[in-house]
Amino acid sequence: MDFSQLLPELTKGLSNFTLGNAVMILVGLVLVGLAVIKEYEPVLLLPIAFGCILANIPITGMWDEGGLFRVLYNAGIGNELFPLLIFVGVGAMIDFSPLLSQPRMVLLGAAGQFGIFGTLILATLLRFPLNQAASIGIIGAIDGPTSIYVAQKLAPELLAPIAVAAYSYMSLVPIIQPPLMRLLTTREERMIRMEYAPRPVSRRALVLFPIVVTLTVGLLVPEATPLISMLMLGNLLRESRVVDRLRMAAENEIVNIATLFLGLAIGATMTADSFLNLATIQVLILGLLAFALDTVAGLLFGKLMARLSGGKINPLIGAAGISAFPMAGRLAAKVAQEEDFENFILMHAMGANTAGQLGSVMAGGILLALVTAILG
Repeated sequence: MDFSQLLPELTKGLSNFTLGNAVMILVGLVLVGLAVIKEYEPVLLLPIAFGCILANIPITGMWDEGGLFRVLYNAGIGNELFPLLIFVGVGAMIDFSPLLSQPRMVLLGAAGQFGIFGTLILATLLRFPLNQAASIGIIGAIDGPTSIYVAQKLAPELLAPIAVAAYSYMSLVPIIQPPLMRLLTTREERMIRMEYAPRPVSRRALVLFPIVVTLTVGLLVPEATPLISMLMLGNLLRESRVVDRLRMAAENEIVNIATLFLGLAIGATMTADSFLNLATIQVLILGLLAFALDTVAGLLFGKLMARLSGGKINPLIGAAGISAFPMAGRLAAKVAQEEDFENFILMHAMGANTAGQLGSVMAGGILLALVTAILG
């Protein structure tokens, strides 16, 4: 065969390469840098970044029927399997005893979801359809699996930017939250010491808690049942203390494999056609606003609780009412110790943080129920 006839076949990748592909590959490289150099959520950002790079190489056939991306997407994103498997692992890692010994922390977990609904209203005012507005608002929970689950159900066309925003902002919690904490609280408030004299939590209560929560949420908000049940299943594996092999598998092999394939599949949706548009920029900005509003609402409610308790509650724990577990709880404790090294509010902050994890799942279920009912 004449070489001139082979040349178009050998260079068809280059001939189909567009400026949009180049921009998205650059985005992927930036995410690689954030994961490797800055270590911002590398476990998820790295496979997302590599998936983004691969998706923007023309004519690979990976999105064709039977191709790698198509198989991964159908197997774990299209049917929500990967987020649910990750929730089993998350549940196996969570200790709910700080929350059970301090039930009032539930209020902070609820306050930490305000930005979700505030951003939903703003997005509808910006003429986003209700299903898209709800999917954008859930970014504020800073809960990647919940954001992906809700977006896939309500607005799969926005899945890529919503997933990237949710996990990117999760990695930026240590950068975004501290300035808000210092802006909205005084030094005296940050120095408030909280005595930790928790009521003992029995093993029976710890075992019954995931079962009771699953039944309660399942009956009140059925749409949240898949998420909450997998979270509680993981926690039941932990608290039963009789299935260590399953608990360790959930914490390690299962969550790691699901995270790897989830990240790769999400990154694969970041093609130039679907990502480089005005809607993506709006999603990223609104998602950041939702995150900020959640943090602000949690801090303001923490200040209210501090006032009502006569200065016995450190309002910093309100910032831990989001779902970024355990990062937000540890960060609140760290900021408190920056003012007073002997001020230990970690267990209180973790109580609010675990409440935020439950709150984000509930918020996702409520959004699914409301939007489904309204849109029919």
